[in-house]
Amino acid sequence: MEVLEAMERAGAIPIAVLEDEEEARFFADAMRKAGLPVIEVTFRTAAAAEVIRYLRQVDPQLIIGAGTILTPAQAAQALQAGAQFIVSPGFDSELAAWCRSADVLLIPGVATPSEVMAALRHGLYTLKFFPAEAMGGTKTLEALAPVFPQVRFIPTGGIRLSNLADYLKLPNVIACGGTWLADRRLIRERRADALIHQAQEARALVEQIRTEIIA
Repeated sequence: MEVLEAMERAGAIPIAVLEDEEEARFFADAMRKAGLPVIEVTFRTAAAAEVIRYLRQVDPQLIIGAGTILTPAQAAQALQAGAQFIVSPGFDSELAAWCRSADVLLIPGVATPSEVMAALRHGLYTLKFFPAEAMGGTKTLEALAPVFPQVRFIPTGGIRLSNLADYLKLPNVIACGGTWLADRRLIRERRADALIHQAQEARALVEQIRTEIIA
């Protein structure tokens, strides 16, 4: 619950491809300064597990998840490194069973009602809607809401600052994942100011939308 509450407070979750510890420290420092306390580190590089382990040691207040997890073996590697949640691009029953036995939060990707139902059978109620824009975006989420009122979504895929508000206004969306918040070029060039500015824009928009919803 602590992880999900942190995600909901943040509203926007950077999804990062990080090549080494130096990149990881640089990026984590930028996100902390911008007020984004949750980061998803994707398992798209050989360094992913070491990056997670390093960040857990140097910044224990940061909540770090492992993304693009495809198998229980990868999930085990991520968990051993210190990942606090697991994200997969799709739903896999074997992975779901493993995460349940390991008592680690799994947020699986779904794109259809059938996949949502499969996730529900495994007791999973917070799901990644992926690829969000390609699968109909907010219209699809609006259609799923009355059918699955118990499910909350974290849309990911094609989301940027320009359409972030459209997703956050939906009552079944708790946060959005975004690779734009972890732009590889900005990380490689160590452009901290640009990364912080993007993240602060997202945070400001989150606060604005939530204020409007409460009002």
